[in-house]
Amino acid sequence: MKQSDSGPMNPSSVQSVGSRVASLHLHPAEPGAPLQSVEEIELVEAKGILGEPRYFGRVSRDNGKPRRRQVTLIEREQIAEHAATLGLPSIPPGAVRSNIETLGINLIALVGREIEIGEAVLLLYAPRDPCAKMDAVCQGLRELMTNQRQGVVAEVLRSGRVRVGDAIAARSVTGS
Repeated sequence: MKQSDSGPMNPSSVQSVGSRVASLHLHPAEPGAPLQSVEEIELVEAKGILGEPRYFGRVSRDNGKPRRRQVTLIEREQIAEHAATLGLPSIPPGAVRSNIETLGINLIALVGREIEIGEAVLLLYAPRDPCAKMDAVCQGLRELMTNQRQGVVAEVLRSGRVRVGDAIAARSVTGS
């Protein structure tokens, strides 16, 4: 499912039938503590994940508008690739500190596009910037999570529930 780092993405490889939510995770109130795995989350338009202490309802100090970074996503396939490169049998769900882990969809190829995920709609607006906590999972992981191999950040455009196993679909591009 993953593309090489060279060359443009073939649109047919952006998603395959069966793209879905693999796991869901919430940040704890205590910074740096492990994420909590959950079966369902409630996304709130322009705010993020209800009950998520890290991002929910944050506003910009500069302009008072909602911050765009409301949800983080990464592909389980990408996590497995990183584990293999690092010589690990696996990296557990939630360890890379993303809220939503997916299967069967290339999220980086969809930056700038909207996706339907469960009942909600997200705008994938930028690649994720991995933090130093990635090297706490395994030394070298942060460096691997660059160059289109790190997942994405998103803002919530339409509220709704998202459950483990829910389908994910890129929305059609209009006016192009």
